[in-house]
Amino acid sequence: MLDETSELDNPDFWLLRLGRRLRKRRGVLDEWWRYYRGRPPLPQLPKNATDAFMEFQRRSRTNVVQLIANASVHRLLALGVTGPDGEPDVLASRWWQANRLDSRQKLVWRLAMARSVGYMLVGAHPTRTEENGRPSPLITAEHPSECIIERDPETGEPMVGLKAFHNDIDGYGYAWVFFDDEAFPYRTKGRCSPDRLPWGPDTWEPLSDAVAHDLGGMPLVEFARMPDLGEDPEPEFAGVMDIQDRLNMGVLNRMAASRYSGFRQGWVTGHTFAKKTDAATGLVTVENPFIPSPLGIWASEGKDTSFGQLDATDLSGFLKEHASDVRDMLILSQTPAYYYAGDLVNISADTIGALDILHVAKMLEHIANFGEGLETVFALAAAQAGVPEDYTEAEVRWANPAHSTLAVKADAATKMKSIGYPLDVIAEQMGETPATVRRITAGAASQALLAASLLPAPGAAPTAGNLPDTGGSGAE
Repeated sequence: MLDETSELDNPDFWLLRLGRRLRKRRGVLDEWWRYYRGRPPLPQLPKNATDAFMEFQRRSRTNVVQLIANASVHRLLALGVTGPDGEPDVLASRWWQANRLDSRQKLVWRLAMARSVGYMLVGAHPTRTEENGRPSPLITAEHPSECIIERDPETGEPMVGLKAFHNDIDGYGYAWVFFDDEAFPYRTKGRCSPDRLPWGPDTWEPLSDAVAHDLGGMPLVEFARMPDLGEDPEPEFAGVMDIQDRLNMGVLNRMAASRYSGFRQGWVTGHTFAKKTDAATGLVTVENPFIPSPLGIWASEGKDTSFGQLDATDLSGFLKEHASDVRDMLILSQTPAYYYAGDLVNISADTIGALDILHVAKMLEHIANFGEGLETVFALAAAQAGVPEDYTEAEVRWANPAHSTLAVKADAATKMKSIGYPLDVIAEQMGETPATVRRITAGAASQALLAASLLPAPGAAPTAGNLPDTGGSGAE
């Protein structure tokens, strides 16, 4: 008999826990693989009207709001953090890579676009240390269902933070209350549901005394999506949710019309229908033997019976309505129209730039907002590492949110070089990371030094090694 006690060092517990998780996800993995291989479930005819309508409702959902949110996430890419002078910062680059922020930042941006807010939490790394012996900073992405902050009503600055979560290993709920200089750990008195933590005054108990920290600020940093003054933030698609519902209703109507156009509704006259009386209620019901089906044949013994079909429904109006709703969603959410190409064929780079104007303006607003949060994160990380530099004056480098081809970028770089822009600024405008900018400038400097070393000294006599190439074939 295996020991199922939930101890972290118990291999029996982990064998059963992970094995059950493996079994649980096998079904959905197989379903996704069947779709990937082009073998989804075969279309089925409805068994009854209720089943048919429920199936229509499920399949009528056309998820455009996900496109709107991801269109913004795809354009948000922080490349790294530089010092106040704009030079790449070695320590910030190391913390950035150690915490995998190239990929983890996308988790926070997607949460902010889809759920209005995301979080990052700064703390001490459990195993990694700095050269001065202090723990290295640990920066984690946090879910808004587990985190929230309270702001000072006078200054608007974050004052208190909470992270509360369910530990599905031992079944208890855990929470941390964060202040500028202390953090307080709590745990539920008993095991609780993973879907709903209890918040009664008698359901939590302190785990230990306060844990002091010297980060100089509350370690939970909020990334709210474009909040209005005095209002709670909303997701990227908040303004088009009604149109999404209208779009789904239009698809539902079109699918219903398409279904009954595929099995066109028939009519019958002159047929005598059998009637049945319910013994308990006395209600008389009519039995209908004529059910639409690709294999069904309708027949009647009536002498004057005739059959016919209703005309097919024209679906072009539904398709135009669908296209109009999608375009409305893209316009109102400031998402480029070429995401729903429609009649756009062989459009030029200038057309793409014109269609991108509002979207890029929106992205620049996101960048300004989220950049402030990242500066706060790295100020906390520097305090955790015991570094005296003030990273609140640092600058976050972002990739250009405007869509540009390599040819357009190269042309812009050439023109910037011709009017005197330094190489490092040009590399930044090309979208290179601070580390790559440092490599580019260092490589260019070494090449310039090598080229200078091969030139003759001023006023030196010509030698065999520095004679200019005149293009001749030798002495005449």
